[in-house]
Amino acid sequence: MPDLEDLVGEQLMIGLPGPTLRDEDVRLFRETRAGGLILYRRNFEGGDQLRRLLGALESALGRRLLVATDHEGGRIVMLGGGTTIFPDNLAVGAAGEEAFAYRQGQVEALELRRLGVDVNFAPVLDVLTERYSPNIGIRSYGKDPKVVGRYGVARIRGMQKGGLSACAKHFPGKGHSPLDAHLRLPTIDSTWAEMHMAHLPPFLEAIGAGIECVMTSHPVYPNLDPARVPATFSRLIVEEYLRGQVGFKGVVFSDDLEMGAVSEACPIGEASVRTAAAGHDLLLVCHTEAAQRTSAAALVDAYRASRLPRRALEQAVERIRRLRERRRERFEGGPPAPEPDGAPLAWAIATRAVTRVAPGRPDFTHALNGRVAVVFPRFSELAARITIEPEVADERGYLTRAFARVGIEPEAILVAPEPTPAEIAEAAERAAAADATVLFLYDAHLYPSNRALLDAVTARARALAVVLLRDPYDAGLLAPGVLGLTAYGWRKCQIDAVIARLSHP
Repeated sequence: MPDLEDLVGEQLMIGLPGPTLRDEDVRLFRETRAGGLILYRRNFEGGDQLRRLLGALESALGRRLLVATDHEGGRIVMLGGGTTIFPDNLAVGAAGEEAFAYRQGQVEALELRRLGVDVNFAPVLDVLTERYSPNIGIRSYGKDPKVVGRYGVARIRGMQKGGLSACAKHFPGKGHSPLDAHLRLPTIDSTWAEMHMAHLPPFLEAIGAGIECVMTSHPVYPNLDPARVPATFSRLIVEEYLRGQVGFKGVVFSDDLEMGAVSEACPIGEASVRTAAAGHDLLLVCHTEAAQRTSAAALVDAYRASRLPRRALEQAVERIRRLRERRRERFEGGPPAPEPDGAPLAWAIATRAVTRVAPGRPDFTHALNGRVAVVFPRFSELAARITIEPEVADERGYLTRAFARVGIEPEAILVAPEPTPAEIAEAAERAAAADATVLFLYDAHLYPSNRALLDAVTARARALAVVLLRDPYDAGLLAPGVLGLTAYGWRKCQIDAVIARLSHP
């Protein structure tokens, strides 16, 4: 019979702090017996480096881990240097072709399996509503649960056909969450009837299509569980509904237990015990060694004290074992390719997704024949926090090359992601001197400085096009006569597609 510590370790998926393996990393995995590894940007410097890291860790441990990453596409990409960076889900939905989603899943499977990844924490199956969502937005396929379900299932089938396990998230649906669970604990007041009408259908479709994994969400749903606990801690939502009523037999993951929504509810040790008690198989503790050790110790203590039943632990571990053993080889499909496989597909999706959100003046295209000012964020300033493509991080060079393809020599005005008053003033002055201005706008509905930038440039520009770079909510801020375009995201293929459309809006 396996040791209790071994069984508990199988329930843990933890992260490493960097791209190289240290003795203390091996010691952490040995002592917690953790069976899973989640990969982040901090672990990735390239395909060969990642393969060495995984090989060294598993060799030192003498056992195979379950390796996962967040590879949603668009805004959320962890292993960007070795994979195709696809447009965001909202762009895929806007492109209007299910085959795109299926093929995307196939490409992701090919590229991620080469890198040694077993599970992709995607797709996002949250459904948007008219209520502003600060964390989902362009990560969703849209507002229609039928569209979200169709595109999500198509991508799931593509991934799983290629040997990569998909994980639908964030069950039971948080596309209408009023807060970002990374930071705070949201409350969603939807009833079961409302959830069944709008938010649960995509998950039920995915389960019906044979998805192997589901990830739950952290918000409190008081009308689903009167205990008013986060869904992560809700046995009614996880064990009784998802397992019992729906009949899901795959692996249930928690979201990261180090998020602000969880720490607001209780300490990490208690959170881990409550998450296991709710019916989760695998618990994510992603970032800090102290939290990872505390989680492992709290779970062992809870099972020893019979606060948690050992039989449920054994059943969870058996589900995890079956998932891991579906692919015995660590790296399938050969070494990583020199170039990503899906660039033509990403371009096709991005091009089809470009949408005009405001009509603009009929003479804007003619104004592009003159002096053109381009106001663009310094995305390089975000590179410490999120994946930024190297081409886009070279902002001036990128703009010169991208606009040259449509016969325009741009005058680039670079501003911070949250521009300063001096940058706003300069952008307005340069817009006033140009025949046409193109403003690439980064969430003016969230950041007052970007709203001030929009207002200042609008007041001075002779002819103005505004490109919405993230969520499309800024469309309501555009003044009459302003051309508004979006590709539902700001990855290179999406910006390229918008620039190509500018001269033929």
